[in-house]
Amino acid sequence: MQPRNMSMSGVVDLAAVKAAGEAKAKAEQARAEAARTGGAAAVPPSSLVIDVDEAGFERDVLQRSTEVPVVIDFWAEWCEPCKQLSPVLERLAREYAGRFVLAKIDVDANQMLMQQFGIQGIPAVFAVVAGQALPLFQGAAPEAQIRATLDQLIQVGEERFGLTGIAVDADAGEADGGSEPVPAPVPEGPYDALLSAAVDALDANDFAGASAAYREVLSADPGNTEAKLGLAQAELLARVQGLDPVAVRKDGAERPDDVAAQFAAADLDLVGGHVEDAFGRLVEVVRRTFGDDREAARVRLLELFEVIGGDDPRVTAARSALARVLF
Repeated sequence: MQPRNMSMSGVVDLAAVKAAGEAKAKAEQARAEAARTGGAAAVPPSSLVIDVDEAGFERDVLQRSTEVPVVIDFWAEWCEPCKQLSPVLERLAREYAGRFVLAKIDVDANQMLMQQFGIQGIPAVFAVVAGQALPLFQGAAPEAQIRATLDQLIQVGEERFGLTGIAVDADAGEADGGSEPVPAPVPEGPYDALLSAAVDALDANDFAGASAAYREVLSADPGNTEAKLGLAQAELLARVQGLDPVAVRKDGAERPDDVAAQFAAADLDLVGGHVEDAFGRLVEVVRRTFGDDREAARVRLLELFEVIGGDDPRVTAARSALARVLF
């Protein structure tokens, strides 16, 4: 699997929804293991800092990202800023004690990965969470900024994808006789069975069933972040299922005043990873319409915000744009 197939802009695309479902399933298995052993299941032992090449990318990055966030450091021997940044990232990987894994990729030896990720300059740092590639920052960022970024990444991994695994530092284990840190137990949530059923339904392309399960959770817990995200994903996938992308994009371009055509085009934009295009299209619909059409466009835009997540800067920018056309 190549990085090109992942959402390079952070949107939950069709492949990423499946990956998120698999990540959630793995989280459920981890909870079951925790119940048997009295502690949270750890990610299989390996070093917290690993060198990755093209041959091992799927195993070392994509597969591991369904258990714990993987931070990728694109570097090269000749890169002076890399020599400043890499030691900081390596130290933080061990300090965070397995909450993420640092994967180091030498761009000179892995040109294809550099091209697939669209790297324009190094050092460049990405994360992969449940199969999704997320750009973090470029250049030798200050440590305080790096820590804040890592904290947010871990929170997103836990809240949106159920990533509760803890990577074990095999190097540290060898040094202290092989002992492994035992993280705190992960309590089972009251809605885990319903959320797991919803993920199973998503995996089976039963979007109606997934929506029903998520709605049941939200009826009891309206603020449940995972259920709100899952419902938005399920409804989006149900809308785009069976659409002819060529026809939809043609209608979207030729019929700017057709609200339904713009809605369908925005859905395809989002699924395809063109987040700003989707948001901008719907903001424009709000600007051009009145009454029921305007309200429908506003509501649809808010639904797409849920798919991406309220803390995403693109959502923040689109909210500001929406406010300007509404008021």
